[in-house]
Amino acid sequence: MKTKIEGTAAVIATANLDTDQIMPKQFLRGIDKAGLDKGLLWDLRFHGDGSPRADFVLNQPAFAGTRILIAGPNFGCGSSREHAVWGLQQYGIEAVVASSFGEIFYSNAMNNGLLAVMLPEAQVRALMDEAGGRPLALTVDLQDLTLRSPAGAALPFSLSPRHQRMLLEGLDMIGASLTHAPEIEAFARTHWAAQPWLKDVARTVRQRLANAEVTPR
Repeated sequence: MKTKIEGTAAVIATANLDTDQIMPKQFLRGIDKAGLDKGLLWDLRFHGDGSPRADFVLNQPAFAGTRILIAGPNFGCGSSREHAVWGLQQYGIEAVVASSFGEIFYSNAMNNGLLAVMLPEAQVRALMDEAGGRPLALTVDLQDLTLRSPAGAALPFSLSPRHQRMLLEGLDMIGASLTHAPEIEAFARTHWAAQPWLKDVARTVRQRLANAEVTPR
């Protein structure tokens, strides 16, 4: 069971940083999730010729291995692309702290195990000020739902019980659903026993059509 997220935090204070900026469209061409870390925040990390922007926080040596982002309000607004969450995770980001998130991004993040911590804007700004352009060591306690910085008191935040359990147990949405497999199977058995004519309808129809095509007239 994982009870804490600890590590270097970097500040990206841009408000309304949308999913098109987090994961640009040209990196959505693959048929799987592989390699999305390369596209993360591409236009912020790189010049048009592909060379790194030395002034961007994640390109600075001190921020190598960043695990937490302290972000501006409405982080992850825009399109619903789940690739934005996958790219952050592949890059090594385990949590994003902001005063607000795009609604779909928040759901995608929490259902994939990327922690989205919502704090009042004043507290987020205080963390940014504490960082002062330098790496900031943060600890997020997943059991008592608090965030701690070196200079600050424990900051409480809230999560739904379902999301908290998923994070503690390392489950994504599919994994959480599969923990109910016995109940799902029991329901299915009862359902098909009561309504057997509904089981495998599509397969049965396809088979009947196939048989009809080969039956001589």
